[in-house]
Amino acid sequence: MLELVDVLAREKNVEKDVVFGVLELALASAVKRARFPGVDADVVVLVDRATGEFTALRRWLVVADEEGLAEPDRQEMFSDIHDEFPDLNVGDYLERPIDNVDIDSAGRRFAQDAKQVILQRLRDAEREQILKEFLEKNETIVTGTIKRMDKGDAIVEIDRLEARLPRNQMIPRENMRTGDRVRAYVDHVGETPKGRTVILSRTSPEFVKKLFELEVPEIEEGIIEIKAAARDPGLRAKIAVTSHDRRVDPIGTCIGMRGSRVNAVTSELSGERIDIVVWSEDPAQFVVGALEPAKVSSIVMLEETHTMEVVVDEENLAVAIGRGGQNVRLASELTGWQINIMTQAEASEKRDEETAKIRADFMASLDIDEAAANVLIEEGFSSVEEIAYVPEKELFAIEAFDRDTIEELRQRARNKLLADALAREENLRKAEKDFLELDGMDNDLANKLVAHDVKTLDELAELATDELVEMTGIDEERAKKLITGARAHWF
Repeated sequence: MLELVDVLAREKNVEKDVVFGVLELALASAVKRARFPGVDADVVVLVDRATGEFTALRRWLVVADEEGLAEPDRQEMFSDIHDEFPDLNVGDYLERPIDNVDIDSAGRRFAQDAKQVILQRLRDAEREQILKEFLEKNETIVTGTIKRMDKGDAIVEIDRLEARLPRNQMIPRENMRTGDRVRAYVDHVGETPKGRTVILSRTSPEFVKKLFELEVPEIEEGIIEIKAAARDPGLRAKIAVTSHDRRVDPIGTCIGMRGSRVNAVTSELSGERIDIVVWSEDPAQFVVGALEPAKVSSIVMLEETHTMEVVVDEENLAVAIGRGGQNVRLASELTGWQINIMTQAEASEKRDEETAKIRADFMASLDIDEAAANVLIEEGFSSVEEIAYVPEKELFAIEAFDRDTIEELRQRARNKLLADALAREENLRKAEKDFLELDGMDNDLANKLVAHDVKTLDELAELATDELVEMTGIDEERAKKLITGARAHWF
């Protein structure tokens, strides 16, 4: 035994304790298979580091009586062993020696297995060390050689490191082969059956940003900054840039002389067309720039829904949307705003619909006729809340109404809001507690659901996604999460 440990330790340049530990695990597995077939016994083998002699033990975890025996082959209840072993407490191990174990037989049978375990652990340790050294360099873009293909993924050799470029992180229509040189962005470190490995990407927006950093010295110098990037890999990309020096044009600097800089990036990305726009602190201005080359006629920012309603004329509609919605999709991703494109006619129709809705709300909530509702709309009021709580001087500025009329309208508005609030509170009392406490649920949403007679988790769980969206007006993703959460107690 000691001779085997010495040989393995010298051969693989590892500490003897590592070898002893692996041998103990291998011998314990051997003893368990030989002496306790079909039993999930907890067997431990301890090898004396000086003599090579070993002791085999079977042990049981002492558990509290009220917990019961979850693993009968590995546990004993406290009350059953306390009289015989008064010094043992819950959480301790009861150990009994296993006699008549032939170490030579066990050792010969499983020494080779132990050696293989050691070799695998050494390979794992070496791989982890190489990964650690690579990560310490903080490289964001790497170039390597494709060593082999694995189920569509490319295994890329970078010095001594093997990184993985997944198929879904390759630019579409790229045909990669073993031996090809490839450049990619270091996306993250992922877990695989063989341990941690570097995951590469050629489709990440960060790849475009890092390529421009290589081509444009002014970016590294801090004169130019890329604020955002969006991509349809292999087809089109947009980047937003700004200059910290008024004398330097950020777009021209990134394009380069005769397009040399942007063309170098495009070439690396298999011909991906790149739009370079100026970043702006003003969200509306940023969206206008992001939609180029389309010309925007007007824009309305809806902060509550984080949406921009963009109006363009007919000849700019196709350009603004782009083929398959590409231009507006990239602009939305670049700016972080949902962008709705519409023509002048569509915008006018939408305004008419919104005005009609406001008019109907005023007429019903304030008990006024159409003419009075139109006066309020023309004066810039769009909700009952505004009538109830804007400063009085704004209401008194309405020349079409006298003071008594204005005060009456204000009181009616407040009464309506109070009645609505009481109704919402009453609705919430009808709903079950766990329904109201569901992750993603709020009082406004709960009221809408109760109004449709949905008051319990089961009733919510039985809805289809499109039904929930139609009832409440929430987006599809949120609806799916709510329904999934409501169904969780079924399983």
